[in-house]
Amino acid sequence: MNAISTAAGATEWRIRMSDGSSAILVPESSVITRIYISVKSFFKTIILVFWRFLEKAWNIGMNEPRKVIHCIKVGIALSFVSLFYYMKPLYEGVGGTAMWAVLTVVVVFEYTVGATLYKCLNRATGTFLAGFLAIGIHWIANQSGKRFEPIIMGASIFILASAATFSRFIPAVKARFDYGAMIFILTFTLVSISGYRVENLLNMAHERASTIIIGASLCVITSILIFPIWAGEELHKLVISNLEKQAESLDCCVAEYFSVTEDTKTNTKKMLAFKCVLNSKASEETMANFARWEPAHGNFNFQHPWKYYLKISASMRSCACCIESLTSCINQKDQASEFLRKQLSNTCQQVSSSTAEILKELALNMKTMRKSSRIDILIQEKNSAIQELETQLKEVSGLLIVPKGAKNDKEEEKPVVRTGNVIPMVEIIPAATFASLVIEIATRIEGVVDAVEELFKMAKFKIEDAEMIKPNQPVIKIIN
Repeated sequence: MNAISTAAGATEWRIRMSDGSSAILVPESSVITRIYISVKSFFKTIILVFWRFLEKAWNIGMNEPRKVIHCIKVGIALSFVSLFYYMKPLYEGVGGTAMWAVLTVVVVFEYTVGATLYKCLNRATGTFLAGFLAIGIHWIANQSGKRFEPIIMGASIFILASAATFSRFIPAVKARFDYGAMIFILTFTLVSISGYRVENLLNMAHERASTIIIGASLCVITSILIFPIWAGEELHKLVISNLEKQAESLDCCVAEYFSVTEDTKTNTKKMLAFKCVLNSKASEETMANFARWEPAHGNFNFQHPWKYYLKISASMRSCACCIESLTSCINQKDQASEFLRKQLSNTCQQVSSSTAEILKELALNMKTMRKSSRIDILIQEKNSAIQELETQLKEVSGLLIVPKGAKNDKEEEKPVVRTGNVIPMVEIIPAATFASLVIEIATRIEGVVDAVEELFKMAKFKIEDAEMIKPNQPVIKIIN
């Protein structure tokens, strides 16, 4: 072992190896320091990850307090149902099968009232139907003797489980009774198999059915009585929000295309708000399905036409696809003729403004659940703007085909605006395409209007009185 002085003045110890080479001897204190630093860094990372998790959880709770309320409701239901274990009289009353009540609460308690009712009713129906069938088949098999009993039980499980599974592929059954079919298969199989070894099958089935009813009832009562969250109301608000977002996107897209400035960062979020319409199909169908199970609440009757909300959303998605094409045109607006953009600017913005106003008015009508007469006026304004824009597009085609100095056949009737030179086709097509898309969106909006009109008719929305019409709005007398 040799001591060697380094350039920095420190002493470095080297040890000679058997092969003649030398290696630096690390002091023991240095190793301990490195281990300490590694352990400290590890715990710092864990604390940082945990802190970020708490921060995200806090933000979710602050932004959506109803989720916190839902968690509290689940805790309340589980606390009540656990009393069947903690209190001896209750435990003896259910025959020691209180765990089925706990499992029922965990499985069927959902965020909305409709989803909870859907699962509770499906679970109860599937359980009772499967239980009665299993007991009946067990009795028939028991009367057939020990030789044929397992054959009958096995055949019944095969036939009924296969049939119930096939029913889950039927669209109507899958939409409303899929969970019930699954519970039927599970319950029938368990009761049938248990019944082969259990003597008092009827008593066992009664105890399990009782605990399931207790758990499901607690879920329904808690979900409805403590800050209820209705699936129908959520669907109603979602469709209204999508109408407003689509109107905002349309206005922003057209304004951005004809804007002189190049800064699009401030409007990007508003322009892309229409994507909520395209991405909400699955959630809307789920909410509509759950809303059918809910009792009358607020302004919604038991037979409220929830399926018409899906028609409105389908018409909105048709318009949203065209708005998505508008956003593509915005990225290529520099390729269009600046002169044509100036010529089409006012008319295109007038069409988009009137179309967006229709969407906002529809959203307001749905929010107040009153049919306004202002819709007809806005549609007339939109149609007039469309005709004016179509006329301008014809003039644009004149710019394309008329050479410099030539006269147009219709020049005397409606002069064609010229720049002194023929505009190249590559500069005309982008602007003409954008204007055509604006016209297409304005035309498709009438499908949304028709769908909302059907909803108004089926839901029996009230017609807005003249006194309730906004100030500065024309009054139209409606004769029924």
